Amino acid sequence: MAKTAKHREMDMLHGGLAGRLILFALPLAFSSILQQLFNSADVAVVGRFAGDAALAAVGSCVALVGIFVNLIVGLSVGPNAVLALLIGQNSRDEINRTLHTVLTFGAALGAGLMLVGWLSARPILVLSGTPESVLNEALLYIFIYFLSIPFMVVYNFGAAVLRSYGDSRRPMYYLLLSGTVNVVLNLFLVIVMQLGVAGVAIATVISNVLSAVMVITHLIRRDDDFAFRFRRMRIEKEPLLRILQIGIPAGIQGAIFSVSNVFIQSGINSFGENAIAGSSLALNFEYFTYDIANAFAQAAVTFTSQNFGAGDIRRCKRIFRLCLLFGIVFTEILSAVFMAWDDFFVSIYTSSSAVAVFAVSRMRHVCSLEGLTATYEVESASLRGMGRSLEPAVFTILGTVVFRLIWMATVFRLFPTYEMLMNVYPASWIFTGAALLIVYVRQMRRTARSM
Repeated sequence: MAKTAKHREMDMLHGGLAGRLILFALPLAFSSILQQLFNSADVAVVGRFAGDAALAAVGSCVALVGIFVNLIVGLSVGPNAVLALLIGQNSRDEINRTLHTVLTFGAALGAGLMLVGWLSARPILVLSGTPESVLNEALLYIFIYFLSIPFMVVYNFGAAVLRSYGDSRRPMYYLLLSGTVNVVLNLFLVIVMQLGVAGVAIATVISNVLSAVMVITHLIRRDDDFAFRFRRMRIEKEPLLRILQIGIPAGIQGAIFSVSNVFIQSGINSFGENAIAGSSLALNFEYFTYDIANAFAQAAVTFTSQNFGAGDIRRCKRIFRLCLLFGIVFTEILSAVFMAWDDFFVSIYTSSSAVAVFAVSRMRHVCSLEGLTATYEVESASLRGMGRSLEPAVFTILGTVVFRLIWMATVFRLFPTYEMLMNVYPASWIFTGAALLIVYVRQMRRTARSM
């Protein structure tokens, strides 16, 4: 192992866990929040300076964007878990060729997803019931936005490489810079250039390009096992299969998870433009709180992968318990802050009282219980850290997709109120978390018996 690598990696295999997990997860949470600010800045600027119709146009795209973003984030679990496992096994000779496979595949995947996004945008927006009055602006926004998809994939895969050896701070710094650029460009392109939804989409593209360039530049400058060189770009079958074995179920889970939100979006659309705008506004706060739960899930998959590779099952169990506890507690702390000053936070995005009513209602029914997402996220991540990716994907799809569709066909049909539609989220989190806890406990027992 190169000397520089030893100095740059976090030791996840020895010593105390609580402090290391927090130091690893909180920069990740902040990074994800900054990434979410790309879209929330779009919503805030459009809502304030381009009107409610433009806000509804951007809001109508949230579920569609979520399909692709969740697919990309889910797929990036594969590189993270595989590289961390190689570190735990001390298989240093495999790291560099896996790294180049990851980034080469990521670039090709991003281009493919961009094309799929362009082709599927109109049918999905129409299917979700996007009002005709905002459809053209929504399509303009989404067409420009999808130009950023290849760079989004490269950034997320590159950041997964950094996370695999314990560096969660650099992605935070990169997103802090690119997020600031995004906000400044939003204000300039919308207020000064009067570009409306096109302006905020262009700003998002530029921001994603910047973050991707920074993470690749860092890897190029390394001189150890994690050094990236363009001349070595190739896709090797064995590393790719290991990555996809974990990444594909996670990616499909994330994408299908968002498909259920498309159907829920159709229910929201039935309440009119104010509901669409208010719901998409409140969704930003849910993303912020969820990002904390997801950060501890990412900590769980990375720490579990390394320790599972090293054969330390007892330490894997401690990682699970701590990540679950921290994920719930830290998420609920931020949720409490949003609940205490909900009127103020909503006013940042809109001055419309009609929109605010729907936004506050969603926050109280969904955001206040966001800590429940840490249950199924940490359980899924811990299983993936041990190489078990299919089971959490199946049970999460059953709990957060099938359960929600059944809810809409039964409970929401019997009580067709906006509040009852919002209740589907916490109900599905409870169901999924309980199911995956049973799967996790059974898997740990089987693993302990076999080792």
